[in-house]
Amino acid sequence: MVRKAAVTTVSNGSYLQGQANGRLPSMDSEQPAQEGKVVLKKKVTLLRGISIIIGTIIGAGIFISPKGILKNTGSVGMSLTVWTACGILSLFGALCYAELGTCIKKSGGHYTYILEAFGPLPAFVRVWVELLIIRPAATAVISLAFGRYILEPFFMQCEIPELAIKLITAVGITLVMVLNSTSVSWSARIQIFLTFCKLVAILIIIVPGVIQLIKGETQHFKNAFAGNDASVMGLPLAFYSGMYAYSGWFYLNFVTEEVENPEKNIPLAICISMIIVTVGYVLTNVAYFTTISAGELLLSKAVAVTFAERLMGNFSLAVPVFVALSCFGSMNGGIFAVSRMFFVASREGHLPEILSMIHVRKHTPLPAVIVLHPLTMIMLFNGDLYSLLNFLSFARWLFIGLVVAGLIYLRYKRPDMPRPFKVPLFIPALFSFTCLFMVALSLYSDPVNTGIGFVITLTGVPAYYLFIVWDKKPKWFRKLLGKCWWDFCPLLRRAWHRNIVLSGGSRQNDGKIYHA
Repeated sequence: MVRKAAVTTVSNGSYLQGQANGRLPSMDSEQPAQEGKVVLKKKVTLLRGISIIIGTIIGAGIFISPKGILKNTGSVGMSLTVWTACGILSLFGALCYAELGTCIKKSGGHYTYILEAFGPLPAFVRVWVELLIIRPAATAVISLAFGRYILEPFFMQCEIPELAIKLITAVGITLVMVLNSTSVSWSARIQIFLTFCKLVAILIIIVPGVIQLIKGETQHFKNAFAGNDASVMGLPLAFYSGMYAYSGWFYLNFVTEEVENPEKNIPLAICISMIIVTVGYVLTNVAYFTTISAGELLLSKAVAVTFAERLMGNFSLAVPVFVALSCFGSMNGGIFAVSRMFFVASREGHLPEILSMIHVRKHTPLPAVIVLHPLTMIMLFNGDLYSLLNFLSFARWLFIGLVVAGLIYLRYKRPDMPRPFKVPLFIPALFSFTCLFMVALSLYSDPVNTGIGFVITLTGVPAYYLFIVWDKKPKWFRKLLGKCWWDFCPLLRRAWHRNIVLSGGSRQNDGKIYHA
């Protein structure tokens, strides 16, 4: 299934497999790339970087159901306070990732930073959980929202059949995979367009809300902090909901090697994106409360639709379309970014070798994209997705807290490391403490679900020793792993036979091996 990091072989043609330990010479130094080398090109500009972050953060949640925060805080005022606090806290985390992205110029995000700070075992556990559970489940959940809302205008008077939702969802997932396998430029251009659609959708809600405020519709803000008292156990769940709505600020760090001028563009893209998203989220929630009471919001299945029906009449039919486009943008941005984590983990020898291959002509990490397709389909048609995400939500923030703690550790471990962008030490200290505190409190308040997630995460430890550390595997065991992997993903098998760079500077075409 997996291998030790292999030594690079670069052909005199146009074929490349990953370099030893994943360290491309042109990333951390001024050494130019060798002529004819097939690499992931630097096509992510500042605008594309902003679109990746905003387009991935803004999904279905802000349009469909911001009631998780309201339910766990107990009042309108407290819910708006949590929305603001989560935005500021997310900005702190994003600034920490901006420092990491400018001093460690390798793609891979969480995985790469944990590897640099704490070594291979926790890094492998992170990518193990991401590949097997978190990313397929998260993609399936957001794509289900896409499927439901793209069909909403056609089923206004009746319930949408679940099979129809899953079939159109499967089409959407496949389309995103094909797009990201075909062209980096086109996936980035479409992401910019979808980000524009998201911002238009938010403005469609904010502008009428502001008009309502000007008209004096403030009755739902009177005694804003009155209501059910928020419990100590409810606040971490409210923060979980809020942080989940803001999650996505770290995705640009997954594609660091493809960002133009990362020392400048990564911090700029992160700061601009987080300010836009935080202001947009808070104003959107304020707009909701100008028209919908707290009790009505808790009863609504899709808050944006309820809001639009009351203020916009027939134009409210456009809201489900904007929600669907928003979900598609989150799917596209998530796949674009996370496939780079798998690509880098394969270069390091922590995932099967084929995942570090690059398409010769398209310059995309095609196998690292395609590998998610069968796993996501399995989750879509067989999994209890929402329970699975609840199990694993704590794992995401555990590792993000660990990454930011690693930033503090690297300040002392490697003080001479160049840091073009540097944040005050209190920011990573506060952010990592908050993440780890929320994780600990969630273990106390919901021991069953978070305990299951903890056990699932720990399965990465024996997997690491079985697949990575154990060198003397018998031949039958190696063949069995290879066969299971090969049979698992027929799309990868097709890609292997065409235009995918192989180790040893060779490629395979139509069943024949051609060496450089």
